[in-house]
Amino acid sequence: MRTIKLTLAYDGTAYAGWQIQSHGRTLQEVVESALGKITGEPIRVTASGRTDAGVHALGQVVGFRTESKLSPEIFMRALNAELPRDVAVLDAAEAPDGFHATLSAKRKRYRYRIFAGPTRDVFRRQTAWHLPRALDVEAMDRAAQALRGTHDFSSFETQGSERKTSVRTIYDISVRRGLEGDPHLIAVEVEADGFLYNMVRTIVGTLVKVGRHARSECWVAEVLAAMDRRAAGPTAPPQGLFLMSVRYE
Repeated sequence: MRTIKLTLAYDGTAYAGWQIQSHGRTLQEVVESALGKITGEPIRVTASGRTDAGVHALGQVVGFRTESKLSPEIFMRALNAELPRDVAVLDAAEAPDGFHATLSAKRKRYRYRIFAGPTRDVFRRQTAWHLPRALDVEAMDRAAQALRGTHDFSSFETQGSERKTSVRTIYDISVRRGLEGDPHLIAVEVEADGFLYNMVRTIVGTLVKVGRHARSECWVAEVLAAMDRRAAGPTAPPQGLFLMSVRYE
């Protein structure tokens, strides 16, 4: 048996998330269905992580085991011909022995997009959180730096997914304006060794309170220390979140 590693991009708008479930069409379902048609095998794929309903990816990594002799290049072409238009395979490669898309991952990077402009952008309604007032991006970036390092991120975790520990390490976090050359488009980027359920979206909701001057910059450090979800800001909506990349080395 071989293991094939795929890198996917997808628009999560029309899906009930990554993982197969009893209600709603999922991304795992359409990928496995396409692979089954190509290989004639009952394929099961493993992803680097489970994105929620409405969340997008530019660098989701999945792996699957197969008896097929097709080359990675042919898998990529065949899948892109078979998959729906809102899912694309960006790369396909032979994976080394022992590779597991979830367990082998070392770091993941997410980007959250906020459109802070007086009038909603109808073309970004599924890819950014629209906030009608300007935000203090510089204050948000300064406040975010309190989250760097290894901490218990219980304050930023929504209940619903069991974890052995709430301790994670954030290697990089930033808030900047001017994404895609638009002064109203803001990006919150976070890279960590792993993420708790709704962790990035709760970080964003908390930082937005600072950006609105509803809370001070030092409040984010206080939220972190509280280790209590009730201390943090709201969970930002899903459509602004993108899984950007996954590192395995």
